[in-house]
Amino acid sequence: MTEQQIIGKGTWIDKLAQEMITREKSLGRNTDTLYVESGLGASGIPHIGSLGDAVRAYGVKLALQNLGYASELVAYSDDLDGLRKIPEGIPDSHLLEKHIAKPVSMIPDPFGCHDSYGMHMSSLLLDGLDRLNIKYQFRRAYDTYSKGILQTQIHQILTNRQKIGAQIQEMVGQEKYQTFLPYYPVCANCGKLYTAQANNYIESERKVSYKCTDTKIGGKTITGCTHIGEADITKDLGKLAWKVEFAARWSAFDIRFEAYGKDIMDSVKVNDWVADNILHTPHPHHIKYEMFLDRGGKKISKSLGNVITSQRWLRYGSPESILLLLYKRITGARELGFDDIPHLMDEYNELENIYFGKTKLDNQAKATKLKGLYEYVNLLNPPKQLPQTPHVSYQLLVELAKIFKENRTTLITKKLIDYHTIKQGTPQIIHLIELAGNYADDFKDQLAQSQDQKRIQIEINSTTKAALNQLAQILISLASSSNPPTTTTNNNTSETQEPLDIQNTIYQTAKSNDIPPKDFFQILYQIILGTTKGPKIGPFICDIGLKKVGCTIQEYIQKEEKE
Repeated sequence: MTEQQIIGKGTWIDKLAQEMITREKSLGRNTDTLYVESGLGASGIPHIGSLGDAVRAYGVKLALQNLGYASELVAYSDDLDGLRKIPEGIPDSHLLEKHIAKPVSMIPDPFGCHDSYGMHMSSLLLDGLDRLNIKYQFRRAYDTYSKGILQTQIHQILTNRQKIGAQIQEMVGQEKYQTFLPYYPVCANCGKLYTAQANNYIESERKVSYKCTDTKIGGKTITGCTHIGEADITKDLGKLAWKVEFAARWSAFDIRFEAYGKDIMDSVKVNDWVADNILHTPHPHHIKYEMFLDRGGKKISKSLGNVITSQRWLRYGSPESILLLLYKRITGARELGFDDIPHLMDEYNELENIYFGKTKLDNQAKATKLKGLYEYVNLLNPPKQLPQTPHVSYQLLVELAKIFKENRTTLITKKLIDYHTIKQGTPQIIHLIELAGNYADDFKDQLAQSQDQKRIQIEINSTTKAALNQLAQILISLASSSNPPTTTTNNNTSETQEPLDIQNTIYQTAKSNDIPPKDFFQILYQIILGTTKGPKIGPFICDIGLKKVGCTIQEYIQKEEKE
């Protein structure tokens, strides 16, 4: 990438913003304020994927502003959507059965803290955005429809119902809208949405005729109440079907950009056509993203209950770790789990070192991109200088948190000072210790397995294997002696014994096998911590336990040989 080719901060976000501006200019549209949108689902507990849609749209807003264009993020909650099925993790979920197919904004909050189920779920996502310092204009479907903001678009869509129905069948093979209107009134009798099938539009009165009848949602039949009625699109509550609703919103709110997941590709395709050909408003610029998957390869889903919420993530990691996850890239499916947090926390530190020139990169194009990424992770308001608090490996803190459970903050801070990692404790260090402690406590059973799955792949030749085996045997032998070296007697005291010079033992093992000590230390860091550097390794190994480290080294070599 040459200097002339670099757009904005050199990231995919900048490239996307530039593509959008170029398209807007070609369309001849006003660019005084460019609105980007993110749709927020309100039917289940929001997860990192839901948050990601809004965070990435906000990144585009920032990029547009950086290129000199005013921009705003519209966070739209689809809280008039009907409840199709009950997600996992809802208290007294059986009580929601009677509300299936009703708009989520008209269902009582089972948690008892908001005016509706839909507003509760929306508030969780908005809370996640607030904690990340994402700025947005919040709009609700309930207000949008009840205030008649979309009535012009609804009228245009319903007067072109036959043309739209034929186009939907042609584009995605769905025949439903050849018979029924792409609009669902809320049944005046039972309050359900999807069972109220509209079959006729009285254009002069702007009313739809409907019958509340049995319908299938997610393979399950929902019983209609058989009520026959009419609904006024200017007064009565109802909503457009997804196949046309996005287009109506884009037109009413003047949306110029919206990303979408591959799971709604068909809906976006139809909505683009409706926007362009029925509403005569050019559809927004798009980018398609892959969905986050859980460790089993399944899509993270509100209904399946395998969600990773921002609230839980922030119990273990910083807001920057979430933003880094979401801004690194947008394409390609990714498996996601809480075990990504340690790597992301340490990766942010490395990004900061690159940004402030502490770490030098030969590839200038890569350096530019990573510096740009750092700026977006800091929402284009990065620190003016490298923070004075030294970087401490999150993985190191997790390892220490596994050792020290009582009086944890004091003892870990003392260890970090002993390792010459920090000079003194600070509020930032204390907060990191708390996060790592939460992680160590909550995932103690999974830590060993996850570390093995995510260990760094390193090249180990026969000489290095021999040296590692030699060191492992020394450590195990010393641990078996009557007075093994240690820097800590137990979790309740900082009293220490004089540790054997394990640091020198490692150094001499490397030298005797003609391995540069620096390289040997780095390999040990990779095996023990999963990083390329860490604290003074001799005292650290004593703290972890000589036998444990010796066995870890042997197991690592055995796995490498099998692979």
